[in-house]
Order: sequence, then structure tokens, then C-alpha cells
Amino acid sequence: MASRAGRTLSVVPVACLVAGLVLVGCTPAPADRAIRTSSSPSWEKGAGAPEAAAFMKIRIPQGATEVKGAVRVQPQENVHLLSFVTSERTAESITEDLRPDYPLAVEGPSSSSLSGDGFEHLGLTPPQALERVRTTSACPPCVGDSRRRHIQGIEIHISEVAKDRVRVYLAAY
Repeated sequence: MASRAGRTLSVVPVACLVAGLVLVGCTPAPADRAIRTSSSPSWEKGAGAPEAAAFMKIRIPQGATEVKGAVRVQPQENVHLLSFVTSERTAESITEDLRPDYPLAVEGPSSSSLSGDGFEHLGLTPPQALERVRTTSACPPCVGDSRRRHIQGIEIHISEVAKDRVRVYLAAY
């Protein structure tokens, strides 16, 4: 009789564990988390430069022109694109604020981990297709940037447009 009671008592914790796992598995996703239903990327309607800048925790510089932005919804993570034309000094200041992994440098043809239509979606020539583009990247969690801890990485590309004017390309995910 004692062994039967012992078996019953050992079944209770296992039953509680199974019930807990079932409840967690059936809990709906939090409201601030998007549920991915498509395996192919799409562009978030109505999301533009303000949304991309807010995600990256940067201010679009006063006096910036040709400001463009978009959010590409993907199965793993969203990509926030932001581009604008500003002064060389302002572009370098923004880059420094993003705490890059290494200094801006021309790397032959600019490279990017961004696939798909990216900046072409904004009507821009992608930085990879331009010559003499200075490039760097930032990993906010790697450098302890608490303002941007929700961002895995930021690609930064800067190309000359005219005397002391440059186009800044930012892609954050």
C-alpha cells in the first residue's frame, strides 16, 4: 500500500509539469510581438522614415533632404531602412553615435548582408552598386549600447552626393 501511495505522489509533480507546459504553449503572443504568418518578406504599409529612425533611436538631422525610410517584415526579424542627404560632419557624428565596430572606410565595392530589393524599394541606388562608399557596422549589444539593446546590428554606408553633402544609408535589424 505504501508503494502505491509513493507512485501516486511521484505522478503529481509530473502531471503539474505537463499541465504547465500545455498552458504556456497555448498562451497567445504578447501584443508587442508580431506574429509571422508569411515566409516571404513584405513591406510594412505606412512605415517610413519616422518609424525607422525611432527603431534606431536616432534623430533625422535638421536640414536633411531626400529623407526616406521603410520597414521590411521578414520571418526572422524586421529590417528598418533609413536614408537621407546631410552634411559630411553630421553623417560622421551620427556614425559615431551608433558606436561602430570599426571606422568608416572604403572597402572596394561596398558590401551588405541586406538581400532583396532593400534601398531600391525607396527608389535609391543601393550602396553596394556605388563606388567609393564608406562603410562600417555597429553591434549595439556587443558594446553595451543600452539605448539600442533591441537591435542586433546596424549597417552604415555613406556616399558622396555633392560638395560637403553625403547620402547616409542605415539598415538595422
